Amino acid sequence: MKIIVVIPTYNEANNVPPLAAELWGLDIPNLSILVVDDNSPDGTADVVDDLVEHSRAEISVMRRPGKMGLGTAYRDGFKKAIEMGADVIIQMDADFSHSPSYIPKMLEELQNCDCVVGSRYVEGGSLDERWSLGRYLLSWWANSIYTRLILGTRQRDTTAGFKAWRRETLQGMGLDRVHSNGYDFQVEMTYLAEKLGYLIVEIPIHFEDRRIGQSKMNMKVKLESALKVWNIMWRHRRLRPQDRMPIAPEIIPAAE
Repeated sequence: MKIIVVIPTYNEANNVPPLAAELWGLDIPNLSILVVDDNSPDGTADVVDDLVEHSRAEISVMRRPGKMGLGTAYRDGFKKAIEMGADVIIQMDADFSHSPSYIPKMLEELQNCDCVVGSRYVEGGSLDERWSLGRYLLSWWANSIYTRLILGTRQRDTTAGFKAWRRETLQGMGLDRVHSNGYDFQVEMTYLAEKLGYLIVEIPIHFEDRRIGQSKMNMKVKLESALKVWNIMWRHRRLRPQDRMPIAPEIIPAAE
């Protein structure tokens, strides 16, 4: 089983090396890393190239011409991972908000479902103690009340960015159906997967504030994402499990 961890980056040069070290430290066979970088001014892509040159473990970088958005970064990364033969695609942030230590549990759960979500809002999940009460309540309300009320989703952490996907799930969903390009991308992926009848399992995680650098999420971004939930609902409202995209069988070269 080939596992590829897709990590979108913008100015994460200081985070990528220690994150890669923690991922490789899990000692999971056939795990490789794909960094999708939006031409970071701090030279994140060059840092990854240096890791490629000096590490025996598998890591690669997809260089994009500019800051093109989180949604397209994940879509491009998912498609590339599938091209590279991934059986499992894991998505996570570069800033240590998502601890790699949860990945073995995610892989275990994925044997019996289509997608595993690292969730802050199921029993046992938690948020960084440094979050203010107002920030916590806003996040909890947006995920557990507002979005779920509009979309009718079962998943409690609808904006979670720490997920493990089966290859076949992403192929059946049809990544070209996903139009969101901001943090609402996570919401659209959740809604699309549930509308198409895929089984999603949430496991509790502790969500830590980034260790290095500044968050790219501000109030304007949060409000824009909240408003776009209505567009997501309208776009996919008629989808049913029978609307899954057909998956072409893999062609195995004939022996000479």
